Amino acid sequence: MSSFTDPTAAAQEHCEVMATHLPDLAERYQQMSEMLQKKLYHQLTVSILDFVSTPDTTLRTTPEGTSSYLALYDKVVLAVDKKLNQLTLARIASAVAESLLLDAAQDGAAARTVLENLLEKRGLSSGPSASLYVESKLALLGLALVERASPTVDGPKHLASTKEMLLKNEKILSEQAAGGGGDDAVVNSAHYECAMVYRKAVGPPEAYYREAVQYLHYTPLDGLKDDEKLALATDLSMAALTGEGVYNFGEVVQHPILACLNGTPNAWLVELMEASAAGDVAAFKSVSERHAAEIAAQPALTGRAQMVQEKITLLAMVGMIFERPSSERTLSFADIARRIEMSEDQVELVIMRALSLGLIRGSMDQVDGTVEVTWVMPRVLDKPQLSALAARFGEWAVKVSQTRDYMTEQAFVA
Repeated sequence: MSSFTDPTAAAQEHCEVMATHLPDLAERYQQMSEMLQKKLYHQLTVSILDFVSTPDTTLRTTPEGTSSYLALYDKVVLAVDKKLNQLTLARIASAVAESLLLDAAQDGAAARTVLENLLEKRGLSSGPSASLYVESKLALLGLALVERASPTVDGPKHLASTKEMLLKNEKILSEQAAGGGGDDAVVNSAHYECAMVYRKAVGPPEAYYREAVQYLHYTPLDGLKDDEKLALATDLSMAALTGEGVYNFGEVVQHPILACLNGTPNAWLVELMEASAAGDVAAFKSVSERHAAEIAAQPALTGRAQMVQEKITLLAMVGMIFERPSSERTLSFADIARRIEMSEDQVELVIMRALSLGLIRGSMDQVDGTVEVTWVMPRVLDKPQLSALAARFGEWAVKVSQTRDYMTEQAFVA
């Protein structure tokens, strides 16, 4: 007599029990049971990932009073884990772990155990992507617990280990990208989300800005909740405005994430960001005056007010230079003073600061009160700026054509 035991039998039984226990979700559980019976493991992983990604509608309790997600993971997913796509398995485990944190009374131990066991005890095969994903999500979970002041996590120790993990995995992801592999957006998204949250905890704002921009590159906005988009747009705007060395944030102004602030109490940040990116000192001052109370309530802005003011001044001068044709980039101190709305005797210091930061290259003539700019920082352009640039290209094409015609005429004369 054969002693073989079908490992999916108990998993199917669990699905059937839950289908009876939760009539409104019976169809979903029955589908999982059928997929197990037919060994349709790819379809099963897709179905379960979709199921555990919607806790608002599908997270319940079992007849024993435990988490239905955790029971599904323990009794169904782990029963066939070696037959599943390892990255999808990691994503399911992460969703289950995150669902266990929805209960504020939980200390996070059970959530950490799910990911730790997957990473350390069961192991993950099929390349490093799944392991990188789980490491990022486990560190991210720990950061959430640090913010909650959970007794299960040593804050300083976890921050140190997270920094070490991020550095290690950044190198791996870079090597994969250089080799033409490792293009899993979800893996990069998890890594940069962890890096972003870590930088929000320890600073500085310019580091947070860099990680957040990378996170947005790999993360579709429709995958984020409204409150997550609002928080990200707010934090990203603050980092752009206050981050040292962050002068080209047109990509954020053009990104749909910023529009998430419209119609919210933080909508003034959109105006502030747009004025800053355009180098419009008058608009910046207007927004600052109209929303003085809101700005005063933001320690990130008030604590770096001098830096923010310097940034808008420098961006105003850079914008002024960028708008001019390359053949007309000798500017007088008087013109610059009018654009940046400062006295003429302060312009020299502004120019020296822009030169030292590498925002422009050129030479200054203090006697004549002029600066000749040979290079200006590239920037992300909005639609009006693109239209202006197109017009300049058109003018250049006309001049080239006229020069060609003149040279042709001279050749015939000769």
